[in-house]
Amino acid sequence: MNGITIRNVKTILTAPEGINLVVVKIETSEPGLYGLGCATFTQRYLAVATAIDEYLKPFLIGKDPQRIEDIWQTAMVSSYWRNGPVLNNAISGVDMALWDIKGKLAGQPLYQLFGGKCREGVAIYRHADGSDLEEIENNVRGFMEQGIRHVRCQWGGYGGKNAFVPPENALPGAYFHPDAYARSVPRMFDRLRERLGFEIELLHDVHERLAPIETVRLAKQLEPYRLFFLEDPLAPEQLDYFQMIRSQCATPIAMGELFVHPQEWVPLIRSGLIDFIRVHVSAIGGITPARKLAALSEAFSVRTAWHGPGDVSPVGHVANLHLDLSVPNFGIQEWYHLTDRLREVFPGCPSVRNGYAYIQEAPGLGIDIDEKLAAKYPCRNDLPEWTLARLPDGGPGRP
Repeated sequence: MNGITIRNVKTILTAPEGINLVVVKIETSEPGLYGLGCATFTQRYLAVATAIDEYLKPFLIGKDPQRIEDIWQTAMVSSYWRNGPVLNNAISGVDMALWDIKGKLAGQPLYQLFGGKCREGVAIYRHADGSDLEEIENNVRGFMEQGIRHVRCQWGGYGGKNAFVPPENALPGAYFHPDAYARSVPRMFDRLRERLGFEIELLHDVHERLAPIETVRLAKQLEPYRLFFLEDPLAPEQLDYFQMIRSQCATPIAMGELFVHPQEWVPLIRSGLIDFIRVHVSAIGGITPARKLAALSEAFSVRTAWHGPGDVSPVGHVANLHLDLSVPNFGIQEWYHLTDRLREVFPGCPSVRNGYAYIQEAPGLGIDIDEKLAAKYPCRNDLPEWTLARLPDGGPGRP
């Protein structure tokens, strides 16, 4: 269909479950033809909305929505400075929406435009936490009873929950004790493997909470427990230490939740220092760069494990699944339970059965948004407490 142009760009802010979500809606000159994209950067959602409304919208009006690659490339450099999470998320919302339109024009689910399915369902992993080892074990068993075969295990959240006394007049924050946390993780997996065996795939997220050398030690200690992967063991500023981890143990490593720049992931992939790439797809700019990243990863035997927490909108989750279905080097998909409220706001959410996620077989992304219902759940501009991580002496720590 020729002659279609972008008529309007809307930013929809909503928080049905108390997590700020950013969705972009691109309307075209063809009546009823529009696309949706995820631009969710929960902690800075207003900055993303401003970037979309004040900069990308006037940049896009009148353009041909079918020229996805050209729009992505020119939008990325239109601010001259690029590769930051705010602008990347803004561009992602546009990029996903354009792909949604492309699929609708073709009358095909988006994965068909990527070469078709490599699998029928997408294997997911869920999160099992607990205040003690018995609670963690019971939560893992609960997922196993649902047919889930991959479970990420945490003891008291990121960094654990350990008793200690900070100095007098210490500033408020999310306190954790790195050493106590590092000692607790092998104990947890020792218990889980003893009780559950090795048929269930277990994962763990360090969430960059340890000093690099302590991370090396932890990765070595976890080797006998055969983790499916150890997630985000280091901060993006500490990438040189991956060589030390790799040289000392065979614990599989997943990395990339905080990545926003190609030079963060290219060296790790090229050098064989990670086993799974798990970027937040909207934080790197959307489907267009994610497809290229998946292809690069395939060339070096790295599998995908896209970031999929609550601060990805259902639109973003569906985009992840279309990529998962079509790439040959898919590994696993992190999964957040989509509540009934989210399903009402976002008609067409995926379903989960026996450990697999399934999309709705519809043109484009196959998901929609009820704007009136979304408006009933406004975002809140609160300071996220969990990112205010602090060490036992009151000093700042990594979140």
